[in-house]
Amino acid sequence: MRFVIVSGLSGAGKSQVVNCMEDVGFYCIDNIPPVLIPKIAQVCMQSKIEKLALVTDLRGKEMFNEINNAIAELKDLHFDFEILFLEANNEVLVKRFKETRRKHPLVNENSTVLEAINKERRKLEELRGMANNIIDTSNLTANQLKEQIKAVYMNGEKYEGIVTHIISFGFKYGMPLDADLVFDVRFLPNPYYIKDLKEYNGLSKQVRDFVFAYEQTNTFVDKLTDMIEFLYPYYIEEGKSQLVIAIGCTGGMHRSVAIAKELHDRLHASGHNMFLGHRDIERDGKNRIQDEGR
Repeated sequence: MRFVIVSGLSGAGKSQVVNCMEDVGFYCIDNIPPVLIPKIAQVCMQSKIEKLALVTDLRGKEMFNEINNAIAELKDLHFDFEILFLEANNEVLVKRFKETRRKHPLVNENSTVLEAINKERRKLEELRGMANNIIDTSNLTANQLKEQIKAVYMNGEKYEGIVTHIISFGFKYGMPLDADLVFDVRFLPNPYYIKDLKEYNGLSKQVRDFVFAYEQTNTFVDKLTDMIEFLYPYYIEEGKSQLVIAIGCTGGMHRSVAIAKELHDRLHASGHNMFLGHRDIERDGKNRIQDEGR
C-alpha cells in the first residue's frame, strides 16, 4: 500500500491536492485527528487498499499535538509511509484568505491573519522537516499543481526525481521569496529600449531573436543549463523534491521571460519534470503576449 500523510499550511492547497490524489487512484480522507491515523492505516491495509492519503493539520486544534506520537506508532507498526507538506509564502496566503473570506484556524479576536500564519509555520516546522515532498504552491496554478501531483504520485513507487519550477520576474517588483536559485540577466542588452520591441514581451519571436542574437546570451544559457544538470543528482541525494529557479531582469517582461522559456525547454527536452511561470509579464498592460513560436 502506498500511504501518504498530507499536511501543511492552511490555504496552501490541500483540498486541491486531495482532489488530484483521488484522480490518480488514492483513497483520501480529509481532516483526520492524528491519533486515528495508525488505526485507519491498519483498516485500509487489511482491506487491501492500494493507495491511501490522509490529511491532517491544525484544523484539529489541540488534537494535532498527537502527530509525533502517531508517526512514531506508524513506525512501530512498520508502515511504509510518506509525508507531503504543502506551503506558500505569506503574501499569497493572506491574499487567498482575503479572497475566499475563510477564517484561518488559528485566528482569534486578538490576532491578524498574518500572525496566525506565522504561528502555524512555527507549529508545523518539525513536521515539515520530516516531509518526503514539499510543494510550494505560491506560483502554481491549479492545473500546474495537478500536474505536479500526477508526476509524483501517478505510479505505485516513491518518486525519486525532482520537479523544477522556472519563474521569470522583475527585480523592481521584488525577488520571489520561494526561489532556491536566482539569476540576474540584466547584463544582457535590453529590448525595452528598442522602439519596435518595447511593446512585445519575451514570448514573442521578435524579442527572443533579439535577446539570443548576442553571443553572451547563448553562452550564459549553455553554462546555466550545464550547471543545473550538474546540481540535479546532488539535490536529489539530499532529498530535495522541488527546485525553484528564478530568472530576473528589470521589469520581468523581456529578457527574463525569453531566458526562462529557453532554459525550461532545454531541461524539459532532457526528460526533466518542468513547470514554467512568468510572474510579472502582465504588470504593464501595454505589453502584449505574442507567442509566435521560433
